[in-house]
Amino acid sequence: MAIGKIRFGVAVVAIAAAAGAYFVLRYQPGLVRAVAAPGGPAMQAMPVPVAAVVKRTVPIYLDYAARTESIRNVVLQAKITGYMGLQSLADGSDVKEGDLIYQIDQRDYQVALDSAKAQVDRDAASLEYLRSNLSRGNELARNGYLARDSFEQRTSSVRQGEAQLSMSRTAVRGAELNLSYTEIRAPFPGRLGRNQAPAGTLISAAGTPLNTLVQLSPIYVTFNPSEADLVEIQKARGNGKIETEVRVPSEAQARHRGELTFIDNSVDRSTGTIVARATIENGDLSLLPGQYVNIRVLVGQRPDTLLVPQVAIGSNQLGKFVYVIEEDGKVGIRLVELGPADGDLVSVTRGIRETDRIISGNLQKIFPGMPVAPLPAQPAAAPAA
Repeated sequence: MAIGKIRFGVAVVAIAAAAGAYFVLRYQPGLVRAVAAPGGPAMQAMPVPVAAVVKRTVPIYLDYAARTESIRNVVLQAKITGYMGLQSLADGSDVKEGDLIYQIDQRDYQVALDSAKAQVDRDAASLEYLRSNLSRGNELARNGYLARDSFEQRTSSVRQGEAQLSMSRTAVRGAELNLSYTEIRAPFPGRLGRNQAPAGTLISAAGTPLNTLVQLSPIYVTFNPSEADLVEIQKARGNGKIETEVRVPSEAQARHRGELTFIDNSVDRSTGTIVARATIENGDLSLLPGQYVNIRVLVGQRPDTLLVPQVAIGSNQLGKFVYVIEEDGKVGIRLVELGPADGDLVSVTRGIRETDRIISGNLQKIFPGMPVAPLPAQPAAAPAA
C-alpha cells in the first residue's frame, strides 16, 4: 500500500509539473492534495462540470444468467388411423386454443357414424313394436287370455330392446368421437414447429408425430442462485412476492417483467446452487424457449443511499476515486467504495458526503490541488426503470 501511495504521489507531481506549475505533494488518509510551492506562478482556474450527490432509496438486485423454458411443450399426434388430408395452418404459425391445425381423411369415420345412426333407428323401431306388444299383453293378461309366462317373455323382450337401443346410441357417440379425432386442434395457445406429416401420409393411432406446439406466453425463466444468495431470496420471499426483470443480452434495457414462482427443494452438492424459476409475461412473444437471457431479482431496498454519476468515477493504484471541489475552489480527491449501479448513477458506500460537489468531466485534465471553476450543476439522473 505504501508503494502504491508513493507512485500515485509521483504521478500527481509529474502532472503538475507538466502543467507549468510548482506544487508540493501533501497526503492524508483518503485524501491527496497538491499545494503550490512558495513563489510559484498562479494557475488559471479550469472550468469543470459539477454534479451534486444524489440521496435516495435504491433497489437491491441479484443478477444471474438464465435460460427460458416453455411452460407447455407437446408433440401433436393423432388418436386414430387414416390418411392425412390437409394442414390448415402454416409451419411456425401462432395459434389460439381450439384452432384447427390438421384434418385426417374423414370418409371412413363418417360411414361408421352413419351406420351407427341407422342401427339406432332400427333398434328404436324394434323397441316400439315390443312395447306395443307388451301393452296388448297387459290387456290379455287381465282378462285371463294370456299365460303368465308369455307375458313375462314380452316384458323381457321390451327390456332387451331398451338395452339394445342404449348400446346403439352409445355406438353413435363413439363414432362421433372418432370422427372428431380426425381434426387435430390446438390444446392451448402457442406456436407451431415444422410439419412432419405432409398430405397423404398414413397416420397410425398415437404413433406418428405431426408437429410440435409450444406455449410462449407466459414463459419460464430458469436460473441458479448460490447458497449465499438463497438466504437473501428466502428472506425477501417471506416479505411478499419477488419481482424480476429479464433482459436479452443484445438489448440495453429490460423489457420483460415477472415474478419468482419456484425454488427447488434441494441444493446441488456438486455446484452449491439451487434451481429457481420466474414466470414472465411474454406478451410480444419475443422470447423463445431455450434462449439465453439475463435476469435481475429484486430482493430489497436500500434507503438513504448516496449516488454519483458513473462517469465521475476514476481509478488508480489505490482503487476507485472521485474528484470533488473543496471549499477553497481547488480539486480534492476522495477514495471511495462502490455499491450497485442504478441507471447512470452508482451508489457509494464509503468516501463521500452528501454535501460534496462531484466533478463529472475533464477528469484527464485536472489533478488534486488544481484551482477549478465549477459549471452549473447537472440535474440528477432519474432512477432506472
